[in-house]
Amino acid sequence: MLLGGIRYLLPAIEAAHRRGYHVITVDYLPGNIAHRYSDEFHNVSIIDREAVLRLAQDLRIDGILSFAVDPGVVSAAYVAERMGLPFQCSYEATCILQDKARFRKFLADNGFNVPTAKGYADAEEALRDADLFHWPVIVKPVDSAGSKGVTRVDKPEQLPAAIAHALDCSPGKHFIVEDFLEKAGLSSGSESFFVDGKLMYNGFYDQYFDDEAANPFTPSAECWPSAKDEDVTAEVRRELQRLGDLLHFGTGLFNVEWRVCTDGKAYLMEVSPRAGGNRLAEMLRHAADIDIIDAEVAKAVGEPVGEMHEPTYKGHYAIQVLHSDRPGIFSGLQIEEEFRRRHVVEEEVRIAPGDEVAAFTGANTAIGTLFLRFESHEEMMHVMGNMRKYVRIKVVEA
Repeated sequence: MLLGGIRYLLPAIEAAHRRGYHVITVDYLPGNIAHRYSDEFHNVSIIDREAVLRLAQDLRIDGILSFAVDPGVVSAAYVAERMGLPFQCSYEATCILQDKARFRKFLADNGFNVPTAKGYADAEEALRDADLFHWPVIVKPVDSAGSKGVTRVDKPEQLPAAIAHALDCSPGKHFIVEDFLEKAGLSSGSESFFVDGKLMYNGFYDQYFDDEAANPFTPSAECWPSAKDEDVTAEVRRELQRLGDLLHFGTGLFNVEWRVCTDGKAYLMEVSPRAGGNRLAEMLRHAADIDIIDAEVAKAVGEPVGEMHEPTYKGHYAIQVLHSDRPGIFSGLQIEEEFRRRHVVEEEVRIAPGDEVAAFTGANTAIGTLFLRFESHEEMMHVMGNMRKYVRIKVVEA
């Protein structure tokens, strides 16, 4: 059973079919693309864990994933625990990881590097706590992904609007306020795979943000391999392993976001028991030698995941998230021909000319992706810093 129906599920469906599995997709939107490729679809909300459990029990499923679909992760962990199916970690550990406020408290209680942070359900309580934080701060929902509902706030008087925005994007109507961490260099992340509690694989990447986007805190590109110093990535590995030991991780894929800040410390920002968005695991199949999508599908039904080790890269690769700076009507994607010939590995556009597009406020407003390959890190950095010279999203006013 795969929770969700978005395009990110397609490689997991393909991997399952290659292994001969019957694939069931579940969500409340029958028109979602993944349902065209699964063997069976059921119209059930993936955030209703009891409804998902009843369906899973009725269908007598052998495995469950919320592959790259953040809203379904808690339900997947709940079903797996109740039915004795494989999952990356326990239901309780998943609830800690998926709630930004609980995760920050867990990190603080266990001696990890962590910003001053506190979760709230009541806006007035947060306003009374203004002196608790070191300004500026970030306000965001505790239970959403893809940078939805995230606002940087420089002054206490700006808090009410930011809180309202976060609550609008929070399914559970809870938000977190935390110190804004000034990063040193690029933010980073990883698709990380544990096997029997041991951290075996880290597809470390560096992350770009578009300062001209409607939401400048939404990642717009990722690059492999990461250019972070080995001593930094070694520290991240140690802290991820320590987190896994404390929360008793088992086998499976985790999406990790981390950053090195101007204080010289590395911070774990997000650790979620699922594949990352933006097709990260798909790109790693191009860029490196281990198929973590196939391994994750195998894990879900209790089969061996095969050989697992740190990735060996085949070159320098990047994902460029295609997006619009403003709302309007999409009229086409324009790519410079020499750039296309030299660098484009795969081009995916999810909409057609004439469709409405939104300004880039979160991963859900992306209009596609480019998979890119480069001969050197220097070439990749130059291109990523000048992407608008080579790729243009054509949008006209509605």
